[in-house]
Amino acid sequence: MNRRDFLTTTSLAAAASVTSSAFGQRQSRDERPNILVIMTDQQSANMMSIAGNANLHTPAMDSLARKGVRFTKAYCTNPICVPSRTSFLTGTPSHVNGINFNRNDAPNGINGTPLTKVVQQAGYRTGYVGKWHIPHSIQDSDWNGIDFVKYPKSNEVDFLIPDGCSEFLAQKSDKPFLLFASFVNPHDICETARILSGIDDRFKNGLIPPFPDVSYCPKLPSNHAIPDDEPEVIRIHQAIPTNSRTYPSINWDDETWRIYRWAYARLVELVDFQIGKVLELLNVYGVEENTVILFTSDHGDGNGAHCWNQKTLLYEETAGIPFMITDLRNPRDSEVNRERLVSMGLDLFPTIFDYAGISSPAGLMGLSARPETIRSGPAHDYIVAENDLHPEYGRSGGVYGRMIRTANFKYVCYSEGKHHEQLFDLENDPGEMNNLVG
Repeated sequence: MNRRDFLTTTSLAAAASVTSSAFGQRQSRDERPNILVIMTDQQSANMMSIAGNANLHTPAMDSLARKGVRFTKAYCTNPICVPSRTSFLTGTPSHVNGINFNRNDAPNGINGTPLTKVVQQAGYRTGYVGKWHIPHSIQDSDWNGIDFVKYPKSNEVDFLIPDGCSEFLAQKSDKPFLLFASFVNPHDICETARILSGIDDRFKNGLIPPFPDVSYCPKLPSNHAIPDDEPEVIRIHQAIPTNSRTYPSINWDDETWRIYRWAYARLVELVDFQIGKVLELLNVYGVEENTVILFTSDHGDGNGAHCWNQKTLLYEETAGIPFMITDLRNPRDSEVNRERLVSMGLDLFPTIFDYAGISSPAGLMGLSARPETIRSGPAHDYIVAENDLHPEYGRSGGVYGRMIRTANFKYVCYSEGKHHEQLFDLENDPGEMNNLVG
């Protein structure tokens, strides 16, 4: 047994040995539901077997969808890690909170209140286990209102997250909890691209099988080609020498792309396995019947569509993300919502507030996606996302993009360059290959 398996096995065994007297949350005096937010990193909306993807098997994610509601029109506010996660925390878009690209500090601060603080002040016990990647120290509990923190800094934490969640759940409390389980994978697809290009040689969050013969790999997507009228700033950004570690795929052949797609599926399966362990803990600690689970990701990955690896762009594969709500108090039968537009950065905490019985702070633009609420509550007529195709990775001030998504159409506009506008009929052109801007 290796160290990782030992840690997980002993953690679960210790949890199972706790006597019923330790399950303080079973008889909680506060009857509001516990809320578990499970977040992956760089997972596109269609990267689940229950979404119809035959290239992978995701039993843990599928189990959430079978008992809950899966939304098919959920998007991040900015398809790159730090801006998206900052939006999740503050409920504000990048141009409001001031964080519009990947960076580890915020000299001017983050313009917005951490909404975890609001939940804590309303009587919830708050915990965060796993990847943080927001430019303010997670240890500043006076600022963020997070009571329990585990493994926030390392990029090699996925196998430890069930252990950290177990430690949080083992603590007796009369309060309901809000717990984030924030995984890194399938973000290791970034390492995959570098491995395939001879730039790097290791995965960070668990090994996948050796790359197989290409005949065992997924086919190229139908929208693999680069459209002739694609905004030129996209490929200019991709080809900048300082971005070579980020986009080593410029000269890949079809076989390399297919291996990349195979590896992406395996990395999603890897994180799904760890998610399954976290879900088991809800039963172990006797909190399963009073817990609401929200599942999402911070952004997607190109996965070979439009010859793109990585995130950043406003195409469906990169801006579209999974979102599921599973209320274990009221299980549903594989419900799928194909109509509701969800802006995860704006709507995540209003949804949490709705379940927790907390009034949303004034000024938030987001709306609750709770199924019982959306039947008669307000809805987004459109949602907006943005990006910053900066001249160097980690620096702002380049070319800015905006996306408007309505029920059936998507409009994208970049601040400069040829073919800077795109308009897609997503009902008839889901692969975004036919730009309706003449």
